[in-house]
Amino acid sequence: MAPIAKVGGLGDVVTGLARACLSRGHKVNVFLPFYECINKQQIKNLELVNTYDSYYDGSWVSTNAYQGVVSGIPVIFVEPSNHFFKGQCVYGGSYNELEAYLFFSRACLEWMQVTGTQPDIIHVHEWQTGALPLLYWDMYHHLSLRIPKIALTIHNMEHYGECSKEQLSKCGLDGSIYATEEKAVDDRTIGHNPERISLLKGGIVYSNAVVTVSPTYLKETLCSGWLAGTLIRHREKYRGILNGIDTGMWNPATDIFLPAKFDALNIEEKKTCKHFVQRGLGLASGGHQMGSHAPDKVPLVVCITRLVPQKGLHLITHAIKYVKEISGQMVVLGRASDSRVEREFKDLADLHNNGSSIRILLTYSEELSHMLYAAADMVLVPSIYEPCGLAQLIGMRYGAVPVVRKTGGLADTVFDMDDQSQPEMANGFVFEGIDEASLNWALDRAFRYYCGKPNEWSAIVQKVMHIDSSWNNTAGKYIDLYNSIRVRE
Repeated sequence: MAPIAKVGGLGDVVTGLARACLSRGHKVNVFLPFYECINKQQIKNLELVNTYDSYYDGSWVSTNAYQGVVSGIPVIFVEPSNHFFKGQCVYGGSYNELEAYLFFSRACLEWMQVTGTQPDIIHVHEWQTGALPLLYWDMYHHLSLRIPKIALTIHNMEHYGECSKEQLSKCGLDGSIYATEEKAVDDRTIGHNPERISLLKGGIVYSNAVVTVSPTYLKETLCSGWLAGTLIRHREKYRGILNGIDTGMWNPATDIFLPAKFDALNIEEKKTCKHFVQRGLGLASGGHQMGSHAPDKVPLVVCITRLVPQKGLHLITHAIKYVKEISGQMVVLGRASDSRVEREFKDLADLHNNGSSIRILLTYSEELSHMLYAAADMVLVPSIYEPCGLAQLIGMRYGAVPVVRKTGGLADTVFDMDDQSQPEMANGFVFEGIDEASLNWALDRAFRYYCGKPNEWSAIVQKVMHIDSSWNNTAGKYIDLYNSIRVRE
């Protein structure tokens, strides 16, 4: 959940959707593990509301429930008295992550039972809470929780929660019951021994509604991947709803992190943001010349991403070299979880960061990401697959024209400037291949527009800033979904 426990786009989605539902008059509580790394300073009115016991591996674990407010949203923080959720980062603590989330899934339901809380909808995300629908329908619905229905949003099918029957049994269910093709067995293990369970598959089977984060990604997941068969069997409850962005948090007209504010009707101050970032990072700016171009004729390409294979690492490393070659500037901001990837990008940083055109920053900073979006002329998203993608939506909000690979949510939100079939939709530069030449082709065309057609470029910038990517439309679709499954009185 952004900003207190943010790893990727899911963190933005939880906050944006919750705020949009609250603004429409609905009652919302977010449940979050009380990760040790959470900065308590960012939580308002934090207080212990109750202590209760939740089951895990043969015994009852004393658990604290705290309440607080984050970005205007009420949050319940679940803190077990054992070692779960300790460590300096949200994922990858010193505990068994799978077992910790199994515990968390039951602890949320146990809290609802202990406090007599009966929501209309319990909305779970990703494999980490995939066991909650199983626990709800096979246990808590037979106890006291009669009203809730379950919605599951899948943000990324690549993470599927591999689980053994013994591990699943630790949360109080009989794990062997779920090791069937109809329920939760991982289809890739059928015929092997022992069959593995997938919490994500179990969540799909047991939820009342399943959502993924763009219409194109929905089509892709029905056509390929080991979960395609399960999704086809449950097609009637599966839909694609495009993510939005929180336009209160991401607004260049009011953004507290920016040195100058701007909007679609006044984009001049975007240049101030660009020069501020160039100076701050030691890139050529101001009175300097770069190659044969004046600094305003030098496009700044920004890539803000987790450095994982999904994001097209070979294309990002190629773009660094190619943008320099064609007299542009580029800033990459992101963290790598894999030590080999981190080494590769650290070597690239050592090679390029002393020059005047490339900066590779192996960190994540909310403040810097806002400034980079505001400074960027182009935002690069070369993903191999991308369920939705928020970078292109945020980039457009800040007047950065997207250069993207045509996949998933990128295909639903970015339409090529040179596509004559739908000129009214055109808002960026799109390529289809996963090869370097395809990326070069898109970058070349974007640079030609920027350097050779300044008036048209300004018109594109204004156009992308006017696009409504807010949670307004998306939240309405989610609320329609909630209404379609909730128990009518």
